[in-house]
Amino acid sequence: MKLSIKNTFNALVHQLELIYESGEAKSIAKIVFEDEFSIFGQASEKDFPITYLSRLAEITQRLLQHEPVQYILRQADFYGLKLKVTPDVLIPRQETEELVYLLIQTIGRSFSGVILDVGTGSGCIAIALKKNLPNAKVIAIDVSENALSVARENAENNNVEIDFRCMDIRNKSSWKQLNNINIIVSNPPYIPYAEQALMPISVKQYEPALALFVADAKPTLFYDLIAELAIQKLPNNGHLFFELNEFNALEVEHILTSKTFNVQLHEDLNGKYRMLYARLKC
Repeated sequence: MKLSIKNTFNALVHQLELIYESGEAKSIAKIVFEDEFSIFGQASEKDFPITYLSRLAEITQRLLQHEPVQYILRQADFYGLKLKVTPDVLIPRQETEELVYLLIQTIGRSFSGVILDVGTGSGCIAIALKKNLPNAKVIAIDVSENALSVARENAENNNVEIDFRCMDIRNKSSWKQLNNINIIVSNPPYIPYAEQALMPISVKQYEPALALFVADAKPTLFYDLIAELAIQKLPNNGHLFFELNEFNALEVEHILTSKTFNVQLHEDLNGKYRMLYARLKC
């Protein structure tokens, strides 16, 4: 068989279909060809460069071990940006892009106040917001110094200035460092450990548990804490945005309405409640 780009691409897709559905296999193969090899015409009959074969074999082997392609290539796309990702940070997802979009559409691009991103990880939310709300000041906190190192590099690579701080939101004494906040946004850990068995191997084996899972006894822990922080730090009518676990979205809504917030649940593109927008009542 001729070692054409088309045949090589199709061979990769065929191998990936051993562990992924056909559509996902094609999507992963496309990312590999475009982001790693800068080959954008996967149906081309041109020769596949022989110098790429060794790297393609390595990538294929790792993919077949369920390792996420973003970690293998050390980058991910998010809201039109290229971001570095490592196993110290979550891989940015479409639902989080939708959260960023909701925030920008809600407050408008002329916003010039202070936004706090709680649990910033790769910095994806903070960086996308600063890119699209250039007049805003963005503070981004995370408990992981390793994650913050990645986030700082991403901010530098995308030419934005963000105030990154290492903080554990569970340590309420640290909250005194946060003042004059107008908006809080967060994609906190929200998956109970009991649901871990339901997660794909690529997630539970490779992505950081610290950013994913929360104790079964208190799955809304971080929503409670951040809501309390919001009550202390936001002005009247201050804004709060959350990404949600679809399975306890109504519970989070109840928590916030009981804490004097006006609350709106928002569906994602799949019709699931995955975002929440709340404002402190006057």
